Amino acid sequence: MPAEQVKFKREPLQMFCQQVFQKLGVSEEDARIVADVLVTADAMDIPSHGVIRTRRYVEGLKSGLMLPNAAIETLVDSPSSLVVNAHGAMGAPVSAKTMRSIIHKAKTNGSAFGCVRDSNHFGIAGYYARMALQEDMIGIAMTNTGTLGVPTFGRQTMYGTNPIAFAAPAGKKPPFVLDMSTTVVTRGKLELYERMGKELPPGWAVDKTGKSANHAGPVLKDMLAHLGGGILPLGGFGKEHSGHKGYGLAVMVDILSAVLCGAPFGKNVFDTPESYARVSHFFGAIKISCFRDPQEFRQDMDLMLQDLNDCPVAEGEDRVWFAGQPEFEQEEASRQQGIRVLQKTYNDLCQLGQEYAVQVPPTLT
Repeated sequence: MPAEQVKFKREPLQMFCQQVFQKLGVSEEDARIVADVLVTADAMDIPSHGVIRTRRYVEGLKSGLMLPNAAIETLVDSPSSLVVNAHGAMGAPVSAKTMRSIIHKAKTNGSAFGCVRDSNHFGIAGYYARMALQEDMIGIAMTNTGTLGVPTFGRQTMYGTNPIAFAAPAGKKPPFVLDMSTTVVTRGKLELYERMGKELPPGWAVDKTGKSANHAGPVLKDMLAHLGGGILPLGGFGKEHSGHKGYGLAVMVDILSAVLCGAPFGKNVFDTPESYARVSHFFGAIKISCFRDPQEFRQDMDLMLQDLNDCPVAEGEDRVWFAGQPEFEQEEASRQQGIRVLQKTYNDLCQLGQEYAVQVPPTLT
């Protein structure tokens, strides 16, 4: 393990985050959900969406952007649809509860879909898509974000990183879980590179002139000030490598997450130096038994996923993976070996512990 990282057992780390949020007026249940979402990301080796976000959520609660006791309002409630106004609630709890309702509706009606508007950052989208797996369902989750993405041939942010998550169960194999931003990377990854002082790989982002950016700091600053530049869509520059396809997917997420439920979309969802944007989400669940026997579906999933794993490996590579497999294996490993956290993130957790009189859990050697 690199010297700039430390390790924790999962349960104490999760309890620490939960207790910090409870100190800020978040209910025990909601604080537990937020902490679980954050720690799950770190357990799966997605540090950009892990406990590094604890400080952001704390500041959101302190500033009033995130409301610990928001009055959640149901706007539409039909047998197969749900629209919720979060009224500024923390994103993770309202999203988890909405997905539970969607799954419940799908049990009776075969499929169900829902939106949450006026919400906040909800963590990794895959967390909510995976909730459907134990019910023999396919899960879907999406969210728009503050404007961070630059359209093909553009140089001004016009949409968010707008992630998509899709989860399908298997039998003996790990589930197929696609969880991806529709931009080349997320803002969290840029923030992570800035923290580590690393240069950005070519094709990740452009500066305010539309040229390739090498350093995260100026890009993050210019995006926040709406001076131009931002993160490129999946595929990268122009049409040669299909950047226009990632651009189209990002707009699709905005349509489902925001336009469908009457929430702000596109360039109207933006961060400021004082606060982050309120965002909206989309969730779906599909009951497999409405199409075929779930066990037979799982068996065929095993065959398909095994075929992918058995694909001849490119020279110099070790394995062929399918979506969600590396994260599944990392999560399993973290149960035995502990969860890795950057030293700088650990230092911030220690500071939060001092600020809110919560004992930071011991690190593992």
